[in-house]
Amino acid sequence: MIAIANQKGGVGKTTTAVNLGCALAELGKRVLLVDLDPQGHLTINMGYKHPDEIDVTVYHLLLDPQVRVEHAIKHTNLGVDFIASNIELSGAEIQLVQEMGRESFLKDKLRPVQDDYDFMVIDCPPSLGLLCVNALVAADEVIIPLQCEYFGMKGMQLLQNTIERVRIKLNPALHISGILPTIHKSRTLHSQEVLELVRERYGDTVFNVVIKDSIRFAETPLAGMSILQYAGSSEGANAYRALAKAVVEREPAAETPVPQPVATSV
Repeated sequence: MIAIANQKGGVGKTTTAVNLGCALAELGKRVLLVDLDPQGHLTINMGYKHPDEIDVTVYHLLLDPQVRVEHAIKHTNLGVDFIASNIELSGAEIQLVQEMGRESFLKDKLRPVQDDYDFMVIDCPPSLGLLCVNALVAADEVIIPLQCEYFGMKGMQLLQNTIERVRIKLNPALHISGILPTIHKSRTLHSQEVLELVRERYGDTVFNVVIKDSIRFAETPLAGMSILQYAGSSEGANAYRALAKAVVEREPAAETPVPQPVATSV
């Protein structure tokens, strides 16, 4: 199970969750996507233009004991299944905080169908609150989309600390699968410099795949498609195919500690 996490918004979490999931499905893998963001962007990308009209979402799955995961799973023509989200989820953290075992609600709810899928990919909210912690407790690994801008790097240490605390206290199997450079503007010196700095700081933890900035990614939600369907021969589609292959080929590294950046003057 893979959590796509970064507390900063607009870094490509949903884009990565959708397109990685569809690229894994293209490789013949059985994939379940979980929209854990109250904004419901993944749900919209799955072709549901009005998430608020969906009867059973991840909110009901987490908070209604009568709702089983089978009730929440929706099938798509993208080759993946998914669990929807909408604005109702924004109130879930307040309700969950009063519950015992609140950090593992998502893990417990997904367990009955875990063997039905080769990969579950969780699109985390842009925060490090209880919903994100639920994703980290449920997941085996984390992919961190990191925007190739200076301010995109500023919150990395906080995210790493959160992942490490969850690993120590709640989920010993959790590890960072990789840092994914996103929204890379190859024609700008700034993007190039930030990419070099990311590779310098985090070494082999950084995927060799780079997701370049493209208007195609902004167009896919309206079309209700992944980039693989919308522009299958594009550079962006091929980048996510390469990421999917890297995810499949990478050996588990649960024993590897969360990588810490080397000291720099930046």
